[in-house]
Amino acid sequence: MCFHTIQSKLAKQIERRFNAKIREPHLFQPQTHINGFDFPKTPIITNENPDIIEHYNWGLIPTWAKEDKIKAMTLNAKIETLEEKPSFRDAISNRCLVIANGFYEWQWQDSKGKNKIKYEIGINDQNLFTFAGLFSKWTDINTGEIRNTYTIVTTEANPLMAEIHNIKKRMPIILRAEDELKWLSNTPIEQYAFPYSVSLTAKKESPPAGFQNSLF
Repeated sequence: MCFHTIQSKLAKQIERRFNAKIREPHLFQPQTHINGFDFPKTPIITNENPDIIEHYNWGLIPTWAKEDKIKAMTLNAKIETLEEKPSFRDAISNRCLVIANGFYEWQWQDSKGKNKIKYEIGINDQNLFTFAGLFSKWTDINTGEIRNTYTIVTTEANPLMAEIHNIKKRMPIILRAEDELKWLSNTPIEQYAFPYSVSLTAKKESPPAGFQNSLF
């Protein structure tokens, strides 16, 4: 799965890499550890505005939801069941690129996950990349607020990730640079399922301050 990411690059680096402008620069904040369970706003590019970098909340809220509690269950979306799950099937054509330069995963050392080794994973030397994502625009029926949200699509783990994510053996879909516009253009979902993958690197890290095993 993917619940902890990194986006530590500067605004100008992101704009140059994606040939796009940040819509609300005051929201932009490089971070070395983004916790999905905080439902943060992070930079993404949607297929509605591919020349604009926007900030959406992580944790997709379907348009039909009566309240936002579902977001805790929609940080990730399995590519194999997108068309079956009510939370995601209406958003399959709402494609987005979730901008990052790394993510974290924990390797379990025992069957209950009491002992874990944290890994930082990315491509090359912390290069920018994108996760395949889906987005939704949800209206709060109580306040009328429109909330823009997204989910990261996951697939079966490749050999490296299967060693690290050794219980559920899943991984986020990291798009090849040449496929980013194809993803936004709604090419068939199944083309991005395993064995589609990029070459990843991984290194062991120390647990972040305040990390709680209860999140997993």
